[in-house]
Amino acid sequence: MGQRLVLVLIMILGLSLGGCVATGVGLQSYVDAEDGYEFLYPNGWVPVEVRSGPDVVFRDLVERSENVSLMMSPVPKDRLLQDLGDATEVGYRLSKSAIAPPDSGRVAELVSAESRQAKGKTYYLLEYAVKLKEGGERHNFASVAISRGKLFTFNLSTTERRWQKAQETFRQAVESFSVY
Repeated sequence: MGQRLVLVLIMILGLSLGGCVATGVGLQSYVDAEDGYEFLYPNGWVPVEVRSGPDVVFRDLVERSENVSLMMSPVPKDRLLQDLGDATEVGYRLSKSAIAPPDSGRVAELVSAESRQAKGKTYYLLEYAVKLKEGGERHNFASVAISRGKLFTFNLSTTERRWQKAQETFRQAVESFSVY
Protein backbone atom coordinates (compact mmCIF):
# COMPACT_ATOMS: atom_id res chain seq x y z
CA MET A 1 0.00 0.00 0.00
CA GLY A 2 2.84 2.39 0.88
CA GLN A 3 4.57 1.72 -2.43
CA ARG A 4 1.37 2.48 -4.35
CA LEU A 5 0.97 5.77 -2.52
CA VAL A 6 4.57 6.72 -3.32
CA LEU A 7 4.05 5.74 -6.96
CA VAL A 8 0.85 7.81 -7.20
CA LEU A 9 2.59 10.81 -5.59
CA ILE A 10 5.50 10.51 -8.03
CA MET A 11 3.07 10.39 -10.96
CA ILE A 12 1.17 13.45 -9.69
CA LEU A 13 4.42 15.33 -9.11
CA GLY A 14 5.64 14.39 -12.58
CA LEU A 15 2.42 15.59 -14.20
CA SER A 16 2.42 18.85 -12.28
CA LEU A 17 6.07 19.52 -13.11
CA GLY A 18 5.35 18.77 -16.75
CA GLY A 19 2.85 21.62 -16.68
CA CYS A 20 5.57 23.96 -15.43
CA VAL A 21 7.51 23.63 -18.67
CA ALA A 22 4.51 24.25 -20.90
CA THR A 23 5.23 26.74 -23.66
CA GLY A 24 1.90 28.52 -23.37
CA VAL A 25 -1.65 27.76 -22.40
CA GLY A 26 -3.03 25.51 -25.10
CA LEU A 27 0.10 25.63 -27.24
CA GLN A 28 2.78 23.16 -28.24
CA SER A 29 6.16 23.64 -29.86
CA TYR A 30 7.42 22.90 -33.37
CA VAL A 31 11.14 23.23 -34.17
CA ASP A 32 12.83 22.86 -37.56
CA ALA A 33 16.54 23.08 -36.70
CA GLU A 34 17.58 22.29 -40.27
CA ASP A 35 15.77 25.29 -41.78
CA GLY A 36 16.29 27.41 -38.66
CA TYR A 37 12.87 28.29 -37.31
CA GLU A 38 10.45 27.43 -34.51
CA PHE A 39 6.97 28.35 -33.38
CA LEU A 40 4.08 27.40 -31.12
CA TYR A 41 0.77 26.12 -32.45
CA PRO A 42 -2.56 25.33 -30.75
CA ASN A 43 -3.12 21.97 -29.06
CA GLY A 44 -5.44 19.75 -31.03
CA TRP A 45 -3.97 20.82 -34.36
CA VAL A 46 -2.42 18.16 -36.58
CA PRO A 47 0.26 18.25 -39.28
CA VAL A 48 -0.88 18.26 -42.88
CA GLU A 49 1.25 16.51 -45.45
CA VAL A 50 2.16 18.95 -48.23
CA ARG A 51 4.07 18.11 -51.37
CA SER A 52 4.75 21.64 -52.61
CA GLY A 53 4.31 25.18 -51.38
CA PRO A 54 4.52 25.57 -47.60
CA ASP A 55 7.37 23.97 -45.66
CA VAL A 56 4.94 22.94 -42.92
CA VAL A 57 1.19 23.19 -42.24
CA PHE A 58 -0.82 22.40 -39.12
CA ARG A 59 -4.62 22.53 -39.05
CA ASP A 60 -7.33 22.25 -36.46
CA LEU A 61 -8.72 18.74 -36.14
CA VAL A 62 -12.32 20.00 -35.95
CA GLU A 63 -12.33 23.30 -37.89
CA ARG A 64 -10.33 22.02 -40.86
CA SER A 65 -9.96 25.42 -42.55
CA GLU A 66 -8.15 26.83 -39.51
CA ASN A 67 -4.39 26.51 -40.00
CA VAL A 68 -0.84 27.77 -39.60
CA SER A 69 1.64 27.52 -42.43
CA LEU A 70 5.26 28.43 -43.03
CA MET A 71 6.51 29.53 -46.45
CA MET A 72 10.17 30.07 -47.31
CA SER A 73 11.51 31.96 -50.32
CA PRO A 74 15.15 32.57 -51.24
CA VAL A 75 16.55 36.09 -50.95
CA PRO A 76 20.13 37.36 -51.30
CA LYS A 77 22.13 36.44 -48.17
CA ASP A 78 22.90 40.08 -47.36
CA ARG A 79 19.23 41.14 -47.62
CA LEU A 80 17.49 42.51 -44.52
CA LEU A 81 13.74 42.63 -43.99
CA GLN A 82 13.91 46.43 -43.92
CA ASP A 83 15.34 46.32 -47.48
CA LEU A 84 11.94 45.05 -48.65
CA GLY A 85 10.17 48.07 -47.13
CA ASP A 86 8.56 48.93 -43.83
CA ALA A 87 5.93 46.70 -42.21
CA THR A 88 3.02 48.42 -43.98
CA GLU A 89 4.64 48.17 -47.42
CA VAL A 90 5.50 44.49 -46.96
CA GLY A 91 2.04 43.82 -45.53
CA TYR A 92 0.37 45.43 -48.52
CA ARG A 93 2.49 43.43 -50.99
CA LEU A 94 1.80 40.19 -49.09
CA SER A 95 -1.93 40.89 -49.24
CA LYS A 96 -1.76 41.24 -53.04
CA SER A 97 0.55 38.26 -53.67
CA ALA A 98 -0.56 35.64 -51.13
CA ILE A 99 -3.51 36.59 -48.90
CA ALA A 100 -5.81 37.87 -51.68
CA PRO A 101 -4.07 37.54 -55.06
CA PRO A 102 -5.79 38.78 -58.23
CA ASP A 103 -8.58 36.50 -59.47
CA SER A 104 -8.84 34.76 -56.05
CA GLY A 105 -12.16 36.42 -55.28
CA ARG A 106 -10.80 37.41 -51.87
CA VAL A 107 -10.41 40.97 -50.59
CA ALA A 108 -7.87 41.57 -47.83
CA GLU A 109 -7.70 44.62 -45.61
CA LEU A 110 -4.42 45.19 -43.77
CA VAL A 111 -5.73 45.81 -40.24
CA SER A 112 -2.35 46.40 -38.61
CA ALA A 113 1.34 46.24 -39.42
CA GLU A 114 4.09 46.52 -36.84
CA SER A 115 7.78 45.83 -36.54
CA ARG A 116 9.46 44.16 -33.59
CA GLN A 117 12.99 43.10 -32.72
CA ALA A 118 13.92 39.82 -31.04
CA LYS A 119 17.37 38.28 -30.67
CA GLY A 120 18.89 40.55 -33.30
CA LYS A 121 16.22 39.81 -35.91
CA THR A 122 13.46 42.05 -37.28
CA TYR A 123 9.94 40.65 -37.56
CA TYR A 124 6.90 42.25 -39.17
CA LEU A 125 3.56 41.32 -37.61
CA LEU A 126 0.76 41.71 -40.16
CA GLU A 127 -2.95 41.35 -39.44
CA TYR A 128 -5.63 41.04 -42.13
CA ALA A 129 -9.41 40.92 -42.33
CA VAL A 130 -10.30 38.84 -45.40
CA LYS A 131 -13.63 38.75 -47.22
CA LEU A 132 -14.26 35.64 -49.32
CA LYS A 133 -16.16 35.70 -52.60
CA GLU A 134 -18.61 33.17 -51.11
CA GLY A 135 -19.47 35.76 -48.46
CA GLY A 136 -17.48 34.39 -45.51
CA GLU A 137 -14.96 36.32 -43.44
CA ARG A 138 -11.56 35.14 -42.28
CA HIS A 139 -8.77 36.58 -40.22
CA ASN A 140 -5.07 36.15 -41.00
CA PHE A 141 -2.18 37.02 -38.71
CA ALA A 142 1.35 36.66 -40.06
CA SER A 143 4.95 37.09 -38.94
CA VAL A 144 7.57 37.77 -41.60
CA ALA A 145 11.36 37.59 -41.12
CA ILE A 146 14.59 37.08 -43.06
CA SER A 147 17.39 34.76 -41.97
CA ARG A 148 20.18 32.84 -43.71
CA GLY A 149 19.14 33.93 -47.19
CA LYS A 150 15.46 33.01 -46.74
CA LEU A 151 12.30 35.07 -46.42
CA PHE A 152 10.05 33.31 -43.89
CA THR A 153 6.30 33.94 -43.80
CA PHE A 154 4.48 32.29 -40.89
CA ASN A 155 0.72 32.71 -41.29
CA LEU A 156 -2.28 31.77 -39.17
CA SER A 157 -5.66 31.72 -40.91
CA THR A 158 -9.01 31.27 -39.18
CA THR A 159 -12.65 32.25 -39.46
CA GLU A 160 -13.53 35.69 -38.13
CA ARG A 161 -15.86 34.03 -35.59
CA ARG A 162 -13.02 31.88 -34.17
CA TRP A 163 -10.61 34.83 -34.21
CA GLN A 164 -12.94 36.70 -31.86
CA LYS A 165 -12.97 33.74 -29.43
CA ALA A 166 -9.32 32.60 -29.56
CA GLN A 167 -7.46 35.77 -30.52
CA GLU A 168 -5.11 35.68 -27.53
CA THR A 169 -3.95 32.12 -28.23
CA PHE A 170 -3.60 32.81 -31.96
CA ARG A 171 -1.56 35.96 -31.29
CA GLN A 172 0.70 34.00 -28.93
CA ALA A 173 1.28 31.39 -31.62
CA VAL A 174 2.23 33.88 -34.34
CA GLU A 175 4.29 36.08 -32.03
CA SER A 176 6.23 32.98 -30.92
CA PHE A 177 7.63 32.48 -34.43
CA SER A 178 11.40 32.90 -34.47
CA VAL A 179 14.24 32.32 -36.92
CA TYR A 180 17.91 31.70 -36.25
